[in-house]
Parts: sequence; C-alpha cells; structure tokens
Amino acid sequence: MNYYGAQVARLIEELSRLPGIGSKSAQRIAFHILHLPKEKAFELADVIAEARRSVKYCRVCQNLTDEDPCRICSGEGRDHSMIMVVEDPRVMAAYEKTGEYRGLYHILHGAISPLNGIGPGEIKVRELLERLKTENPDEIIVATNPNVEGEATAMYLGRLLKPLNVRVTRIAHGVPVGGDLEYVDEVTLARAFEGRREID
Repeated sequence: MNYYGAQVARLIEELSRLPGIGSKSAQRIAFHILHLPKEKAFELADVIAEARRSVKYCRVCQNLTDEDPCRICSGEGRDHSMIMVVEDPRVMAAYEKTGEYRGLYHILHGAISPLNGIGPGEIKVRELLERLKTENPDEIIVATNPNVEGEATAMYLGRLLKPLNVRVTRIAHGVPVGGDLEYVDEVTLARAFEGRREID
C-alpha cells in the first residue's frame, strides 16, 4: 500500500532497484534525500546525472573513468611488464589500496556464466586480445573470483592466452588472515594446501 504519495513511492521503488538495497533501506535513503535542503538534493541529482554523462571505459584497460586513458594507465612508475585481469573496477581499487601491486590492469566487467547467458562476448575479453596486439607484457595475472564463474573465466583465459607466449598466472586462494581453520570450507582448505610455499 502506498502511504506517502506517488512521487515518494516512485523514489523508494527506484532506490530499491539498486544492488544491496532492500525496501527498508530504500525507504530510509528516500526520506534522507527528502529531508536534505533543496540545494543539496539537487546537487546529488546533478552529480548522478553528470557521472552518467561523463564516465566511460578507459580505451586501454576498460576501467571506469572520466579521463582517457585512466590515471592508472597513464600513471608514471607503473610496471608495464604485468597486466592483472580482474572482473570489476572495485577489485582493481582493492588491489591498489594494498600498495603492493604496481603493474597495469584489465577489467572484464563480469565473468563467464553460461547459466546466466554470459559468454566471453559479453565481457571485455576481445578488448584484452586487441590490447595484447600492441602491448607485450611478460605476465598476465588472472585475478578473478574464486567461485564457479571466476574459475571458468580463469580457465578460459588461460587456454586463450597460452598460445600468445605470455606467462599466465592465477592468484593464490586460501585461508583468510584471522580465519579459523575449523570454519573454512573444504575447497578453500584444498586451495590453501595447493598454494603452500616454503617458510623463509
């Protein structure tokens, strides 16, 4: 039942379509927006509209950016001998926050999922192959998620890239820091065992 009128109901409905936002969260966000001073609410609307207008894919790595190429691709001090392939710009941002990786990225914007009708043509695989015609990295690091779709994507990329005479590696998966082995699933434990290394 609509308790608030058509415009409020529509705002709540649109907000509830956002990922991770349920109806109660959508209602809370809607009321927050409606209680903002008018200029702040209009500023928020303008920021959303401008981001939608100006953000595009980086022509090199497919990152979301308002500069082309993006800041990482054009950044000084990046190691051009490595390209890390990730599913999502948020994963790239997570690796950047570690400060450990100084190479380049390629963002797929998804993973192969035949059950959901997502094949290699629906993610940015073709763009990676085009990129490799002009770039010659020593290593491509496949950093897709450790789930069925991520594994399928990693296997596909491995087979596709091996003939190009480039080293293709996969990130290690295992037990998270601070995790209790008792509660870790069997697949993660097996991966942790396979990825073991000597203690220095």
